Amino acid sequence: MIPRPVPRAGDHERGDGRVRSPDRHDGPGFERLGPANLPARRTTHLPPGIRAEPAHVGAGVTTPVRFSVLDRSLVRHGREPAESLRRTVRFAAEAEALGYHRFWVAEHHGVPGVAGSAPTVLAAEVAAATSRIRVGTGGVMLPNHQPLVVAEQFGVLESLHPGRIDLGVGRSLGFTAAVRRALGTERDAAERFGAQLTELLDHFAGGADSPVHAVPAEGHDLPVFVLATGAGAEHAAEAGLPLVIAAPRGDDALLRSIELYRQRFRPSPWARRPYVVLSRSVAVAETTEQARRLLLPEAWASAHSRVHGVFPPLEPVEDVLARRMSSRERERFDLAMRGHVYGTAEEVADALHSLLDATDADEVLVTTSGGHDEQALLDSYRRLARLMPEQR
Repeated sequence: MIPRPVPRAGDHERGDGRVRSPDRHDGPGFERLGPANLPARRTTHLPPGIRAEPAHVGAGVTTPVRFSVLDRSLVRHGREPAESLRRTVRFAAEAEALGYHRFWVAEHHGVPGVAGSAPTVLAAEVAAATSRIRVGTGGVMLPNHQPLVVAEQFGVLESLHPGRIDLGVGRSLGFTAAVRRALGTERDAAERFGAQLTELLDHFAGGADSPVHAVPAEGHDLPVFVLATGAGAEHAAEAGLPLVIAAPRGDDALLRSIELYRQRFRPSPWARRPYVVLSRSVAVAETTEQARRLLLPEAWASAHSRVHGVFPPLEPVEDVLARRMSSRERERFDLAMRGHVYGTAEEVADALHSLLDATDADEVLVTTSGGHDEQALLDSYRRLARLMPEQR
């Protein structure tokens, strides 16, 4: 369960027990689960690429919490990885039509169940297949790359699709020692993330005295985000960058990391105030059980990877439910089923209200991509889109 926030000074207790803060508004139609169900937040300065329309910016003006998508191109059992990549591109066009703000792709190497191994290449195809939605990575894992190459690649993307490209970077390593060797990285490579991030930003900033010029990246006002599950939050704060954060260790640890990020944030040319993107799996269906079933295939794949060292292609729900799991597999499976937001539209709207009130997040990055039933997964995103605040 997602904890409800504790009332703060100045908060108004509503008759239904929910807490309403003076810096939020529910918007018309919340109880009816209409188009403005989820809260807006008050803001003054937004980071590059996250700006509201000019009429929305200014002291005392509210902007809607944005909803975005991260798709990892997960492979379905019995199908080719190429099909997953093509599905990702089709899904991006659908997400654009539904009104999602960003569509990001991920980086995983040597994983049988994940086709998304080249995020820059896939992002280019997604950007070419869409026209309005922002496109980016969630993310490029800097320990696997030279910062100059990353800067140049995203300079090319931004040049071809101006004003639509995001760069999300992380510090995760290959899942196995063999993958890390193939990538030319070691287990301690993540410790150099801070220095790599500084070098990457310097390539975009450029300058006459720079010994190397990242062409065509130099001078581009490209939004850069730091992906984190813990320590990465400090890197985002020190660099003055937006934070994308998940909760693998639970919501208490998540809240501590967000608070630390906000306390230590240093305004920068990239962002003048902290900006938090909450990464969370969300599933919406006609019934709670149908929504839960959407999460089962990826939960089993995750459990299998933790016990056996391989993330396999997604199996149908019926196969997962019929499986006789070992005690270790069952323990990992149960853990993988925690922390999601799922249920009917009303249940999800209520849970998201509580989560957004507790975290005061600026944006939600929806990471649900593991349903074996692709039509049910797409229906979930359509139902969620009907809950999103109207974006102007």
